[in-house]
Formats: sequence, structure tokens, C-alpha cells
Amino acid sequence: MNKNIFLLLLLLIYIPINDTVDAKSKDSPQPLEEFLPEIGYKTVESALKDFEQHYKKELKLPLRVPPISFTHYFGRFNDFNGSFEVTMLNDRLPQNHFKIDVRPIQYKIPFEKYISNAFKLKDGSDAAYIDNPKFGFNMLVFERDNWQYVFSIDQDVSDKVTSDELIEIANSIDYPNKKY
Repeated sequence: MNKNIFLLLLLLIYIPINDTVDAKSKDSPQPLEEFLPEIGYKTVESALKDFEQHYKKELKLPLRVPPISFTHYFGRFNDFNGSFEVTMLNDRLPQNHFKIDVRPIQYKIPFEKYISNAFKLKDGSDAAYIDNPKFGFNMLVFERDNWQYVFSIDQDVSDKVTSDELIEIANSIDYPNKKY
């Protein structure tokens, strides 16, 4: 046993005390500004323009966002499945993640078996709320103007972004959006 302690002390003597380790840039995560464009994300405005040109139809987006902080806003038009996506992220608070998916009604995703609650939006359309732990996101799904909208919020912030908040966001689509 004393021999082991001696060897340990000997080792400690040869290890420099003031050595520092320099982190290389390849060890740190790639910034969202670099990573997301590599997989098709761009500015929301640019992706929206691509989507509207593809369908030759205007898409209305909500004017409200969830009452949590975001550091990044990205958009993507997925030509493969014809959907438009807005992703709002916070690179310091990963649970602050909100997503809007929009697709033509003929390609809508069926969510009927997952519905937790049903609501009426102020335009009279039905909205379905989905609170299913296996998804990791709570969702509000509704249809308008021949589009299916799916709002997704990380379940870790569902105490701040409730179904009522998501309804307010959906209802903000109806406010006039003046172009200046």
C-alpha cells in the first residue's frame, strides 16, 4: 500500500500544476448561424417568399410569438414535402423552442387520435390541442385558408406557454398586417 502511495506522489510531482487545456474550435458546438443554413434554413422572410412562390398563394403568419426569449429565428421551405417551417430558438436556453409548420390541407397530418382538448378560434375555426409526453412538444393544430398550421412548443416551457397562449398566437393571424 505504501508503495502505491509513493508512486502516486511521484506521479503528482511530474504533472505540471499550472498546465491549462486549450479548447479547440472543433471541440465547441457549431453556432446555429452556421449549422442551420447547412440543412436548408434561412431567414423567415426568404423561406416564406419561396413557399408563396411555389404555391402562388399568400401565407398569413401570426403576429404574436410565445412570451419566452429567443435568440434566433429561421425559416425553411421543404420542397420535398411542400411544407413551410418557422423555428424560433434560444441558443442559451434550449427549452425555449417554438415551431410553426404549415402545409397544404391536402397533405395535412392526421392528429385526431392525440387530441387532448378542442378550442374555437376567433375566426370560428376549430383548433386541437395535443399534450402528449411522447412527442416532447405540446401542439396546437388548426386549418385556415386551405393550410394546416401546427404550432409546437417544447414541453419544458409549457407552464409559460399554455394552450391559451398558443390560441392567442393563432388568433393573431387575423390582425391586419400592413405593408409599409
